[in-house]
Amino acid sequence: MGAEIPTTDIRISADTIRRHKGGTPIVCLTAYTYPIARLLDDHVDLLLVGDSVAMVLHGHETTLGASLEMMIAHGQAVMRGSAKACVVVDMPAGTYEDSAAQAVASARRMVDETGCQAVKLEGGVGMARQIAAIVAAGIPVMGHIGLQPQSVEKDGGYKIKGRTEAAVAALVRDALAVESAGAFSVVIEGTVETVAADITRRIAIPTIGIGASGDCDGQILVIDDMVGLTVDRVPKFVKEYADLRSVISHAAGRYAAEVRSRTFPGPGHVFSATRHGDDA
Repeated sequence: MGAEIPTTDIRISADTIRRHKGGTPIVCLTAYTYPIARLLDDHVDLLLVGDSVAMVLHGHETTLGASLEMMIAHGQAVMRGSAKACVVVDMPAGTYEDSAAQAVASARRMVDETGCQAVKLEGGVGMARQIAAIVAAGIPVMGHIGLQPQSVEKDGGYKIKGRTEAAVAALVRDALAVESAGAFSVVIEGTVETVAADITRRIAIPTIGIGASGDCDGQILVIDDMVGLTVDRVPKFVKEYADLRSVISHAAGRYAAEVRSRTFPGPGHVFSATRHGDDA
């Protein structure tokens, strides 16, 4: 296992991510749009087109508002903006749970229509059959255990996992099931730190933490959370590396003031009938 995922002109594959178990931590962020993918591509190993897009960009209360069509559209945009990162697209709720055949059909459509390197789905023991079927069809799968946003209504809210012996045992079973089914990596979300660290040591595929442990093989955050764009409650596990809320609000305020005072547009922002070569 190398010290760091090499930067090359070739896109990072799911298999490269898998082989990096135990190396320099894998850098992951969500991306939903072409310009954000372009900005992040040089800095990350993996871009996740998360079903969190339903909340972040579309205003839904949960990720259950995501559809296959929505995920494909955003996956296409991210693939256009990315040249290096391994791009993984979330399979939204209702597109894979019913059967292995449904899961394969949805994953195949996702890959065919976006060109992404892998898909991600939530669930452990209960989804092992679906993961195995998708992998058998030649499509890499990223698992997701611990707090599962698609199950938030069934769970009665966003609850941290791994606080009882029974819960810890269930998490370990889920991790082992995802590994055995052939996933190339697994997200561990909203899980007690020591439990996530122990799972990372137990399994041979990379763990990607979010609200989990610094001992995970990689970390992921929602890009809007990371740059301070989240307008509602910011989760405890988020570190804001910028405050774009204030930047955007301030810029919008300046723009509004200049429009109302007729100082914008100024002479440098309009076109003259006598000046040629005045490109927009």
